[in-house]
Amino acid sequence: MKVLVFCEAKESLKEAGKLVLSDSSKELLKFSIKNVGAENVSAFILGENLASSLEEIKSIGPAKVYSLDSLSVKIFSSDIYKAKLEEAFLKESANLIFASHSPDTETVLAILAAKLETNIATDCLGFDFNEKSVLRSMYSNKLSLKSSLAEGKASFISFRPNSIHIEEEISGTNTEIISLEADSAEARIKCIEFKAAASKEPSLTEAAIIISGGRAMGNSENFSILRELAGKIGAAVGASRAAVDSGYAPHSMQVGQTGKVVSPNLYIASGISGAIQHFAGMGSSKVIVAINTDKDAPILKKADYAIIGDLFEVIPALSALL
Repeated sequence: MKVLVFCEAKESLKEAGKLVLSDSSKELLKFSIKNVGAENVSAFILGENLASSLEEIKSIGPAKVYSLDSLSVKIFSSDIYKAKLEEAFLKESANLIFASHSPDTETVLAILAAKLETNIATDCLGFDFNEKSVLRSMYSNKLSLKSSLAEGKASFISFRPNSIHIEEEISGTNTEIISLEADSAEARIKCIEFKAAASKEPSLTEAAIIISGGRAMGNSENFSILRELAGKIGAAVGASRAAVDSGYAPHSMQVGQTGKVVSPNLYIASGISGAIQHFAGMGSSKVIVAINTDKDAPILKKADYAIIGDLFEVIPALSALL
């Protein structure tokens, strides 16, 4: 069985302008090598200034990495990405394409799967190499569903960020770098302007730690205490729908059924009652800590740890301790 891992480069939070391999891409490479061996795993990555990301891929050790380091792919283009992923996939005669679930990968995998008539499963929490099945959550995390993939077809699978963890060290092989050619043909869709987010906080969907505030935050200025704590532990800051609807935070920070679906190692819910719609967005978190003055708040039934207290006392105290 041969696996092609669709890797993504992200801007480093420590060094401005430097691109590094996303944590989810690292985990998927290690996950693949552990199960099928380094000789059967290849990586695929597109972007500009990929030197650091390529070194990180080589340190993990898949057999090959297909890369295109060019200004022409600095900004995502479904046409170009699809064409290049198809080229790498066919060269490798791969059985599986693994990717971290994101708007970009979901778009490319869907287009390519339709063209090549392969299986596709998105936003998965796990994959069983023996059974050829994927694990997904449904009905606001109330149900785990195992789905078997059709036999005789390749499968394209995207995984929810932070859903795959390989604790042990993975020893790979010497990686061959295969450079893909930038096509002269233009993409059918052109990007007119690209505006990077002003915030340097980790992306909510990729963050290993998230601190979210609810309606109890009272106003947008009070989110500063969450950001202070987040800065000490490398966390992203989120918000409940109640906080967003109250105008305390932008929709881009919303975690929940109508916001972002996240799966961090640690989720700290501050002043959030815990409606089922919010739990739908963060229920797969590895550890949930709830801070609330209401000992009967629904979030406490889902939390691994509960702090019954005023968040305006608890959060500053945690920041002081850290």
